[in-house]
Amino acid sequence: MRVLLLTQWFDPEPVPKGLAFAHELVRQGCEVEVVTGFPNYPGGKVYPGYRIRPIQREQIDGVRITRVPLYPSHDSSAIRRIANYVSFSASLLFYTLFLARRADVVYAYHPPLTVGVAAGLVRLFRRIPVVYDIQDMWPDSLKASGMLGNEKILAVVERVCQWVYRMVDKIVVLSPGFRSLLVSRGVDERKIEVIYNWCDEASIFDVAAEAGRKNSLPEGFNILFAGTMGKGQGLAAVLDAAEMVREVAPRIRFVFLGSGTECESLKERAASRGLQNVLFLPRVPMAEVGPLLQAADALLVHLKDDPLYRVTIPSKTQAYMAAGKPVLMAVSGDAASLVEEAGCGLTALSENPASIAEAAMALEKLPTGDLEAMGKRGRDYYWQELSLSTGVARFKKIFSGIARDR
Repeated sequence: MRVLLLTQWFDPEPVPKGLAFAHELVRQGCEVEVVTGFPNYPGGKVYPGYRIRPIQREQIDGVRITRVPLYPSHDSSAIRRIANYVSFSASLLFYTLFLARRADVVYAYHPPLTVGVAAGLVRLFRRIPVVYDIQDMWPDSLKASGMLGNEKILAVVERVCQWVYRMVDKIVVLSPGFRSLLVSRGVDERKIEVIYNWCDEASIFDVAAEAGRKNSLPEGFNILFAGTMGKGQGLAAVLDAAEMVREVAPRIRFVFLGSGTECESLKERAASRGLQNVLFLPRVPMAEVGPLLQAADALLVHLKDDPLYRVTIPSKTQAYMAAGKPVLMAVSGDAASLVEEAGCGLTALSENPASIAEAAMALEKLPTGDLEAMGKRGRDYYWQELSLSTGVARFKKIFSGIARDR
């Protein structure tokens, strides 16, 4: 089966559906061509070793990669961000309409919406069936993140989304909540499939024992949050929870690993309150994240209490489950349901310090054997339901179905 994979971002950029996804498709019997841009995310500058040209072709372990030109940008300027999206979409559309070999199926990754528009036009003019993978719900996330607040423009974005939904053959979403949201907006439920995301398995499992010892955490019961510390994570509530537990459960320590726009503010707040049970660790390469997850006693997921986040599953959830550690899930909705179904941790209410503190203390009181059993259930569930090979097999089944029916 020949698959044309359309995505604005691809390796060496940090993306969830990148080279590992394409490699696994090839391993499972597909012929894959990736059409993408020149790498510039997240800094907005073209990576060393690349320069923008009309077209560039690469071949990596059986995956054909075609790079087309775009305007590189990823800053706070809405105009430059739009130029980035539109320029890639235009190059993508020209290549796929006039230069790409005919495929059996097109896979299109969203965001941005402009890739979906190009895929819809390819469906219209070349009659190639399209699978549309929605990783970010537009226009909801544009409004929630503050990137776009104009209601009229948001309404236009919603109408374009509806056009893309009508044009494509199948829509893949990352959670049941995303599916329910699309159905409530008039999308045919029969067109929608849920395929959970997987994690960067190499960074979790290819961990040397020496690396694990090198990155061990201090004594105590360490609850680790790993990832971006921005406004969407709402981590001030976790500091409030740390203040609540420091006297009654002095062994508990909240560890923050990573960086982000709110990192310095969180550090200042923790210092001003004298929170000795809070530790900040700098961002580390992905190869070093796995040992730190393994060294923790429990792993924390937290997002703001927002309707959009109740229907999403933060990507770190899969990494935490794969690491085989208990999860403290402080995100309501689909993410909490996943942890409860797997039996791999405890849940708490988003932005509710008392609830987070209560769950943290409950975990700390559990016998070591119970904690290990939680972690094992999470890891087993990951391999059975969420792994890369499982997810790609489900994609391939969808590809085969729509290619056969065209």
